Amino acid sequence: MTNNDHPPLGNVALLIDADNASPASLDPVLTVLAELGQVNVRRAYGNWSKTGLKTWAALTLKHGIEPQQQFDITKGKNATDMKMTVDAMDLLFRGRVTGFGIMSSDSDFMPLVMRVRQEGLPVYGFGSARTPEGFRQACTRFIDVSGLVAQADDGPPAPRPARRNSASTTATPEPEPAAPEASSVDDDLVKLFGDAWKAAKRDANGFASLSEVGRIAGNRSSFDVRSYGFAKLSDLIATLPEFRAEDRDGRMFVKRVR
Repeated sequence: MTNNDHPPLGNVALLIDADNASPASLDPVLTVLAELGQVNVRRAYGNWSKTGLKTWAALTLKHGIEPQQQFDITKGKNATDMKMTVDAMDLLFRGRVTGFGIMSSDSDFMPLVMRVRQEGLPVYGFGSARTPEGFRQACTRFIDVSGLVAQADDGPPAPRPARRNSASTTATPEPEPAAPEASSVDDDLVKLFGDAWKAAKRDANGFASLSEVGRIAGNRSSFDVRSYGFAKLSDLIATLPEFRAEDRDGRMFVKRVR
């Protein structure tokens, strides 16, 4: 196969609201955006005269990010959001960008995200747990950066330890690394998976392809398993008592059991 036979890589724009985004999450965010293509446009917005942006200022050099200066025009307000929106629309209508990443927890970007998606481009949002639901759901995928950073620091979650017979007299094994708690998954997400399982094609025993379940759930919601500290949907499902999963020759199938 020649180089001309390879499909072109996507051209991704990452726009960072430096006043409202965590510098610690930049590396894992760039890793996630590789799903969409090469992050060739990297811009961070803020008032760089503020001491609070010192860490971001250092990262602009390390990661080739173009700092965009925006002074606070009125006390208590800044024009960063407007500048990011103008630049995003400019990039969109030049027609050379194939996807966006937006690092912010600010719901003011919800109309922008919706407009970009109307043009058929994916938008990945990266914010904190306090990000308003409207902005989360507007994104193609929204990822809670706290889970993303935890996964990058600790590696993939360990599987749940097997149950041990209480009557066993064998020596106690060394403790295994703790897996993320299933309680971190809220009832709405469990319902989302349940509804997707119902809508998926199931076999005689009630099992559906996990990839199909994930695809259906992804069409209804912007959830991403990395928000919960997991690398794969199968890892997350394995922690939920409402579901049972089976590995069939490398393909995962899932069934709701309660």
